[in-house]
Amino acid sequence: MSRDEIRGLPGFRDFFPEDFALRAHILDAWRRVAARYGFTEYDGPPLEPLELYTRKSGGEIVAQLYEFSDKGGRQVALRPEMTPTFARMIAARAAGLPKPIRWFSIPQLYRYERPQRGRLREHFQLNMDIVGETDPLADAEIIAAAIDALRELGLREEHIVARISDRRLISAILDANGLTPDRHPTVFDILDKADRDDRDRVRDRLGGAGVDGRARDRILDLPDAELEALASEYGDIEAVTAAAAGLGKVFRYLEAAGLGGFARFDASLVRGLAYYTGTVFEIWQRSGELRAVCGGGRYDDLLASLGGVDLPALGFGMGDVVLGELLAELGLAPSLEQAVDDYVVCVSDDEREVALAVAHRLRSEGRRVLYDLRLRGVSRQFKTANQLGASRAIIVGPEEVERGEVIARVLATGEEGVLPLSELVGGSGRHRWGRKDGSA
Repeated sequence: MSRDEIRGLPGFRDFFPEDFALRAHILDAWRRVAARYGFTEYDGPPLEPLELYTRKSGGEIVAQLYEFSDKGGRQVALRPEMTPTFARMIAARAAGLPKPIRWFSIPQLYRYERPQRGRLREHFQLNMDIVGETDPLADAEIIAAAIDALRELGLREEHIVARISDRRLISAILDANGLTPDRHPTVFDILDKADRDDRDRVRDRLGGAGVDGRARDRILDLPDAELEALASEYGDIEAVTAAAAGLGKVFRYLEAAGLGGFARFDASLVRGLAYYTGTVFEIWQRSGELRAVCGGGRYDDLLASLGGVDLPALGFGMGDVVLGELLAELGLAPSLEQAVDDYVVCVSDDEREVALAVAHRLRSEGRRVLYDLRLRGVSRQFKTANQLGASRAIIVGPEEVERGEVIARVLATGEEGVLPLSELVGGSGRHRWGRKDGSA
């Protein structure tokens, strides 16, 4: 086969040991934080009916689906996100589950998009969701969990910011400016991309969408608006004041939890997915050089539309690709460590069985143990032990075995001590292991 024929697919990753170490570092941190917040892990199939995504995910994701007809003639797709699967699974068990439900998963997801920095065609993603609660405290809780999932990896206020808004608030403001609900999605899309365009470009796009005059100026000012200022400006609009009051509670709860420094109101944030209904948020590197690390929000109608169970819900997704780049950029990625505590040095073939028994006992105690699979000179074994970064060398030689002991040498200092074989192999070396010449 030629070299071209054995290359991996574009946008998909090989996880060499150092890459896998970073992946494991991220996923382990996510699981620790999810456990602290009382979430239970679940998973679903990587292949789902195509309709699960075409019904509610929105045009961008639908356009990126890996979709095909299977051998049974069914229209299917590799999962591009986890929320629809989650909604389907919750709907199947909702009646018997205590509320609120707290579930999390770390699926591998697939989207056919142009590979670029921070975005590939597959990635692992932390999904955390709460079902069955409408109080703003639930919104603050899910945002706090997302922030802590990043703090667990060493990210601090100077590194990241959570941009938070509420679709109910922005929709009410659009209503107040004379925009009918059928025009909201177009304006949402313009606002969602406002941070990537200059002000004149945003003005032109709003004009192209039929938003003119004072309404255009007021909507154009939304990205820079403060929550309190909006609540005051639209104080005579009940829907605006109600949404602003609820979002204000979210910020107060985050402040009370000690996370206020991570949170910022951003009225331009509406999120691209069609099913969001309330609070929405994204977490970004403060410098804005990378894509969003995390995004989520409230989707109170999705369960009813997918599974017929009318329960409020909210959650987020956090991908490993951008996060891995951010950790590497900030020097927070783990270095690949050799996984060796003890290297058993066997002096001659006569001690091989004793060495194996010692190694197995140490492994059963949780230590990471290696030894030479092909007997070589002692100096060569010590060289290998040092190359692997072993902490100790356990020396099994004929005189030591004769005395019923082994020597443990700390490789960093050369300090040595004696370990009784009786503690390692359940009996003295002399009595349990005969020499090949038949002597005890």
